[in-house]
Amino acid sequence: MKIALIGADGQLGSDLQKVIPASELIPLTLKDVDITDAQKLEKVLLACQPDIVINTAAYHNVDACEDNLEAAFKVNVLGVKNLCRSAQKNNIILVHFSTDYVFDGEKTTPYSEADCPRPVNAYGISKLAGELYIRSQLERYFIVRSAGLYGVAGCMATGRLNFVEIMLKLAREKGEVKVVDDQIVSPTYTLDLARKVYGLVQTEHYGIFHLVNHGQCSWYEFAKKIFELTQTKVKLEKTTTAAFGARARRPAYSALDNARLRALGMDDMREWEAALGAYLQEMGKLGSHFRESRV
Repeated sequence: MKIALIGADGQLGSDLQKVIPASELIPLTLKDVDITDAQKLEKVLLACQPDIVINTAAYHNVDACEDNLEAAFKVNVLGVKNLCRSAQKNNIILVHFSTDYVFDGEKTTPYSEADCPRPVNAYGISKLAGELYIRSQLERYFIVRSAGLYGVAGCMATGRLNFVEIMLKLAREKGEVKVVDDQIVSPTYTLDLARKVYGLVQTEHYGIFHLVNHGQCSWYEFAKKIFELTQTKVKLEKTTTAAFGARARRPAYSALDNARLRALGMDDMREWEAALGAYLQEMGKLGSHFRESRV
């Protein structure tokens, strides 16, 4: 099995590189291929001849999408269209990542794959459009929706910082942090996600999957746990989405349920608190009390 990984140097791509055996992996970065360039994409995939393409490339700056819809659609929809055409022509299985932001946040229990998407911002609209294109064109595909991603490599869109690192940076520099408490999510460690994706692509259970660490919390609760586990002294305060004033509307509730994974007997994802502790241990930032308790 040969797996071409697009976006290999990104936050999720870096962890996928850790779990996919080198003998199977063809790592590709933006220097190697741009999914918006159909001709170059086709040329690269013809040269690689992979069995599977894992696409982690996306325009995912949620607020920027509101003012740059054309740029968002160029990557999240037209780029996906190019991938679908190459997959069809070359008999390739496509693995594509989507988001909890395809949902409107009106529910109060976790969204399963059976729930109807209804995005409330431009980013979610562009990601749903990409999903729909894949579903209309391919038979062999995995669309993986996840949420609240953080990993060792960090997010390119935020200068290689993820939410965890942003919180710790703000605590160091300002001593006080305000975080929204009216958005509920399922924070997910990209290493856990990568491991499960690699296991999933070895099956023939194609379609849409939700893959998140178990449980849910507000961004405030997530920040509180970060500071607790790192034993960081900081003044942490709650704020509201309205007071924060972000450009794009966010769903108030977008926790996900790994329903299909559970039905297949494959849902061994960790609780989000345990995954966060593992990440902090990997980064050498877990507080001494918690390091001792984990031995």
